[in-house]
Amino acid sequence: MLIGISNLISPELLKAMMEMGHGDEIVIADGNFPGASHAQRLIRADGHGIPELLDAILHLFPLDPYVDKPVSLMQVTPGDTVKTPIWDTYGEIIEARTGLTAPFEEVERFAFYERAKKAYAIVATGEGALYANLILKKGVIKE
Repeated sequence: MLIGISNLISPELLKAMMEMGHGDEIVIADGNFPGASHAQRLIRADGHGIPELLDAILHLFPLDPYVDKPVSLMQVTPGDTVKTPIWDTYGEIIEARTGLTAPFEEVERFAFYERAKKAYAIVATGEGALYANLILKKGVIKE
């Protein structure tokens, strides 16, 4: 345990975020995402939901200010009637932590998988919401 760092942030996750450079990406994956077969580095966060983990991450992790959309969502497959209210929750968290009001781009499912394979790490959560996966692009710390 450390002062000022949420206990949701595991040592492995903290290390990965520290190692990442500007422009590197990290996937925060829901419980259905094929993380083990796609990850260069798999970080387990079983039992945690994405909203609380996202909030904890954004206390430490700068989003890239040099791209229009530093957060990517897995697009709902055409014809699927699933609703994605968790995206609104993500938007509220991101706005509260960064001030960004429209940070999302939607990425087609299979393109999302290919992008995830190139990500610095995939964090496998226990999130049960469908289409809850997101990719965060790391920014810079400005002094």
